[in-house]
Amino acid sequence: MSRKSVILFACVYVMLLAFTPAVGAQDKPKDAKDTAEFKVPPEDAKKSNPLKSDASTIAEGKKLFGSQCALCHGKDGDGKGDLAEDMKLKMRDYHDPAALKDKSDGELFYILSKGKGDMPGEGDRLSETQRWQLITYIRSIGGKGAAGAAQAKDDKKQQ
Repeated sequence: MSRKSVILFACVYVMLLAFTPAVGAQDKPKDAKDTAEFKVPPEDAKKSNPLKSDASTIAEGKKLFGSQCALCHGKDGDGKGDLAEDMKLKMRDYHDPAALKDKSDGELFYILSKGKGDMPGEGDRLSETQRWQLITYIRSIGGKGAAGAAQAKDDKKQQ
């Protein structure tokens, strides 16, 4: 890992620690109500990824994932990142196709942009294109790619 990456990870770690509740609060289970109250606006949930799920987009998303997401979500997207373990966070394993089955690309984009729970939003730090690249890469980890996004969108329409 390059010196620049190490410094970036250290900065992110310090920032997350600064905005994390007291240590005692970390041990408390999340209130089911806290999760249930989170709603993605319907107009945002309907957005579809404008990027092609090709090798180039996936490669760019993978690079971004390594520098922006791996600390929590694990270097391979398995949900076992060092910071997540330190903070006792339960993360999704993106290798499991069911992990994001019920999420549209628009929902993922909204969560990535605005944040959710302990995850800070990336809307101010990453361009729209970079956020879509991340979503393309995350979908590819579970072997779904664009097909997974289309299926989630179709599932939502049927509900």
